[in-house]
Amino acid sequence: MHEVDVVAVLADPVRRDLYEYVADAGHEVGRAEAADALGVARTLAAFHLDKLVDAGLLEVAHRRLTGRGLAMLLAEAVEAAGAEEALKAAAQRVPADPREPAEVLAERGYRPYRDGGVIRSRNCPFRALSEEFPVLVCAMNHALIGALLGAGAQVRLDPRPGECCVVVENSKN
Repeated sequence: MHEVDVVAVLADPVRRDLYEYVADAGHEVGRAEAADALGVARTLAAFHLDKLVDAGLLEVAHRRLTGRGLAMLLAEAVEAAGAEEALKAAAQRVPADPREPAEVLAERGYRPYRDGGVIRSRNCPFRALSEEFPVLVCAMNHALIGALLGAGAQVRLDPRPGECCVVVENSKN
């Protein structure tokens, strides 16, 4: 496919956002996950993902993504055992990454964007899990992002529909 054809395929904003999400995810992405991440219908996501495959920009792998089921079981066990603080403590032990916050977040499946004086994410990499266990997952996510960005990071919870609940103050710009 010629470069002009690739540009034409990516001209559609939904298709371009889907491509960026899948390319940045760092793991195989199912149609439902991609649709959820962008807040579009699964059929619309499937249509655009198929166009990206036809253009040679993405590859298809047919397998059941079972990690989500395991994550649900683990979250249920953590909650049942009252181990929320242990989970947060484990997240806080993740080594800090000295790079720019948006770059650190993007590498880990977030879709960061600047919104005034903060960095938000257009998605939650843990969305399916956070819908079932919002308090547990948002607390863990808050601790994880705080640890990743280091001691000087100003991280707070500020949930918005369809976005990550964690917001980073732009102190490292």
